[in-house]
Amino acid sequence: MGHYENAWQAVLRRVAAAATACGRTPGSVQLLAVSKTFPAEAVRAVYAAGQRAFGENYVQEALAKRAALADLTDVAWHLIGPLQSNKTAQAATFDWVETVDRLKIAQRLSAQRDPALPSLSVCIEVNASGEASKSGVAPVDAAALAKAVAALPNLRVRGIMGIPAPTADASVARGQFRALASCYTACRDAGLAVDTLSMGMSADLEIAVAEGATQVRVGTAIFGARQRRDDA
Repeated sequence: MGHYENAWQAVLRRVAAAATACGRTPGSVQLLAVSKTFPAEAVRAVYAAGQRAFGENYVQEALAKRAALADLTDVAWHLIGPLQSNKTAQAATFDWVETVDRLKIAQRLSAQRDPALPSLSVCIEVNASGEASKSGVAPVDAAALAKAVAALPNLRVRGIMGIPAPTADASVARGQFRALASCYTACRDAGLAVDTLSMGMSADLEIAVAEGATQVRVGTAIFGARQRRDDA
């Protein structure tokens, strides 16, 4: 087996063990391979191992990668980076946009999504840490935004996504994950058919799974150290 396949399988084992440890079935947690800054060949190698969902932060980089991998017709491309209004037309061609944090962005995605395509899956991004530098809606406003977005055509609200502040304190991380899980529960209580709680990365996926994550976003543990990106 190649390096990428070994690394990918090791992450799958971590996810399965984390799910089992808290009494969940391993299949209840999906793995999103975060391929931002890594070349199309790396994505192809992880695809060959069996991965089908990939996360990208930058619209232009992702479009170039998608073009290079156009023969892989069953890949689901997730946009997981901050989305500016001038990029929504391109973002509307993805399979998922996980970073909807205001109604204006959702309205643009709805209007620009090709109605011949399946509805665009979207997550409401929540700022669980309260950091001023982070995008995302405040937890208290998440369910209301999700409900407003769910009323738009060509979009399907799938759930909640969050990027907690990095911390070595497991109790702090757990608190942030619980805040995100509460937003997910609030969406369900509001009558929305959500199925995705996207939280947890390479360093903290076990805690995220224990707190209810249905999708973990893992880059470093699969692809290696992040490559430098000079045009960010």
